[in-house]
Amino acid sequence: MTTTQRILDLAAAAPARHGEDLVLLLREANELYQQGLQDRHRDVAARLGGLAITDLLSAADTAGMPCDATQDRDEVIQLLALVEWEMTPAAMAYLEMAEDAARRGVCLIPEE
Repeated sequence: MTTTQRILDLAAAAPARHGEDLVLLLREANELYQQGLQDRHRDVAARLGGLAITDLLSAADTAGMPCDATQDRDEVIQLLALVEWEMTPAAMAYLEMAEDAARRGVCLIPEE
């Protein structure tokens, strides 16, 4: 099963879950979200790593993620990867799942 399919399955199951069951689904989906972002970062770095920093900054600006000259190439590549990842069905499903869980009082950040 792919990361995308698993996140979509978890997101589909989440509305029927509550309490600790929902936390477990959210935790698994979060791990898969992070894995997907790391995979996307590797892809973007391989694809765009040879570009000049000015071209990377221009690409980030075009993607709606304005950067400035103080950011190094790794930061810009990470931002570009994040923009690409957040437009995937898996990332959108995870974010919707996390927002819905938060509205129901469930999140992964422990209370103090």
